[in-house]
Amino acid sequence: FLFITVMLNHAWSQSENYQEIFGDDWTKAVAFERENRSWMEPILARNNISYPLAIAVVFPELVRYSALRDKMEITLLKALYINLGEEYANFSIGQFQMKPSFAEIVREQAPLLPGRRSGIVFKNPSEYEDISYFRKSIVNDLEDPRIQLNYLIVFFKICEKNYKINRMDEFKKVKFLATAYNYGIDKSASRIQAMIDKKYFNTKLFKTENYCYSDISLFWYKSYLSGK
Repeated sequence: FLFITVMLNHAWSQSENYQEIFGDDWTKAVAFERENRSWMEPILARNNISYPLAIAVVFPELVRYSALRDKMEITLLKALYINLGEEYANFSIGQFQMKPSFAEIVREQAPLLPGRRSGIVFKNPSEYEDISYFRKSIVNDLEDPRIQLNYLIVFFKICEKNYKINRMDEFKKVKFLATAYNYGIDKSASRIQAMIDKKYFNTKLFKTENYCYSDISLFWYKSYLSGK
């Protein structure tokens, strides 16, 4: 009975057509991916990261960015974060919708990674005259898609080190990494696993219907592989 229930739930979750649900915002996200593939793909390849896997992880955020970029003023939030820290403003920035708290964790863990051959180096907070300068550097980083890709690469390396993702099959890896990206790499594998099928993602300023983040990632991943 449990096996049948799990299979039915999986089939139901993948029955959603997210391309139709998100409409123009999905189309804009696809356009961004295709227009920037020429520079993103070789960088990911040099770091031994699958291109479709990496883009699948962030694709729901590309959709969300397309939905919100003309509707949200973040100047005040930037000032609050730079001067007071993430406790006062922890908001999503840029095409990949990364939060300052995410960037801080990536910077903190990057020096601990084995075999750092990517050449990606972040300055430590102690190298800045004031903590506000450190926070401002994070905001500047996250407003540049090319630097955001560096954070994404380090995110993958952190996950390779902290979680047993190489033991997962293709689709499970997509869903796990997507959830880790959205939920937090400061969480345990069991907590991330427990969130994989939860519906907490939406693209609106005000709460509306929620969707499963990892299902959206998997939907795009399958679409990419099928050449749609």
